[in-house]
Amino acid sequence: MATTRFGHLDDFTLKNSKVGIGTSTPTEALEVIGGSRTKDIAVTGIATLTSYEGFQNTNFTTTENILIGGGESGTLSGEVVIGAGTTLSVGTGATTGQGSIESLKVSNTFNPPIGGTNDRPSAPLPGALYYNKDFRTIEYWDGSFWRQVDNTTRSGRAVTGMWEDSGATDLTSLEFVNIQSQGNSQFFGDLTVARMGGGACSSAIRGLFGGGNHSPAKDDEIDYITLASLGNATDFGNLATATAEILSLSSSTRGVWAGGQTPSHSNVIEYVEISTIGNAVDFGDLMLGLHATGACASPTRGVFGGGSSDSIASPYKLNDIQYITIASKGNAVKFGDLTQARNNLSGASNSVRGVFAGGALSAHPSDSKVIDYVTIASEGNAIDFGDQTVSRDELGGTADQTRAVFFAGRNVSNPSEPKTNIIDYIEIATTGNAMDFGDVSGIRRGNDACSDSHGGLGGY
Repeated sequence: MATTRFGHLDDFTLKNSKVGIGTSTPTEALEVIGGSRTKDIAVTGIATLTSYEGFQNTNFTTTENILIGGGESGTLSGEVVIGAGTTLSVGTGATTGQGSIESLKVSNTFNPPIGGTNDRPSAPLPGALYYNKDFRTIEYWDGSFWRQVDNTTRSGRAVTGMWEDSGATDLTSLEFVNIQSQGNSQFFGDLTVARMGGGACSSAIRGLFGGGNHSPAKDDEIDYITLASLGNATDFGNLATATAEILSLSSSTRGVWAGGQTPSHSNVIEYVEISTIGNAVDFGDLMLGLHATGACASPTRGVFGGGSSDSIASPYKLNDIQYITIASKGNAVKFGDLTQARNNLSGASNSVRGVFAGGALSAHPSDSKVIDYVTIASEGNAIDFGDQTVSRDELGGTADQTRAVFFAGRNVSNPSEPKTNIIDYIEIATTGNAMDFGDVSGIRRGNDACSDSHGGLGGY
């Protein structure tokens, strides 16, 4: 019988019942050295592929750049080590998927998906990262909401002011506390103009105080302070109109004022960029002209509750809750209702829950002890949280990520001296009655407050 001879070249070899292509010393039944291409192959045993059309072995190691440009899958799993000066690129032609990567080590930088709020992934898995250009921050999906990753170290300082003392004198003084401690407030500095009934808001760095009654006139002044240091306020700019009993809130970048008395009830919403200086500009409108409303915020939403308006029948008190999206501009829309119609209440929040405390009731003169709460990311009616230590209105409130504090205010059930010096606090994540925190330096009313760590600034 004829015999086919192999081995005269290294291109194709048969040796010891082993076939070698590109080698003269095959060690396997079929060993191919160099690149190979096949249209159809049937494997009856176990096949191990190092790489095929964008699919990488979990134990694959390389010191060269890798490009997955197309093929059946762009999924990687196992341990992926990318050395300095080496890149791993998945092209748009590849079908990407979520593999199970035990560890990912990046020696230089890693860029998550980037876009605006409206470009967020539509079906993220819990833990997914995203850089939001609108807020200039990393976000993560917790399974229900996008949360801001914010590891800025803050003192938890709250500053309050824009108040009237026992002699009905408007004051310039500002006072502060550390929210996570307890005790009496201390002197911070002075505003540029003595006034009461303005609105305070803040970033993690600056506190802004705008509007108010500068007896006998309304005031349009906006002042700012640096929260981390003590000292007098500096002129920031002006509101569009001199306005008192105005409501205010903020995100980490934008301060918002709304409503108030000019002396008619205003429905105007205006804003500033906190890191700059300058005059406020138009944002949109409230549902109706009102004043003496409580306000609070998450990193994305601003929420206003209660107030009073001459657009409704006597006794003019409202239980409406309305909201805006802080990063955009536009009119406020309905959120839900408070448990009680009232004005001159105070709002505070962490990044999840907003609370509304106190206020003047329709049965005047009568103040509320009630504290309500809402979940800011949802819509619906407020739920009872608990009670303040005393009934009062015209108080100022702010918060960090765990506690809300409420300063001073008026208790009309004590007609001989309705103004108070009370500071009390609640733990926002729970429900229950407020507890004594300490006192401000005198009996006061008409104030507002801000902090370097409130809910509009985000957080874990």
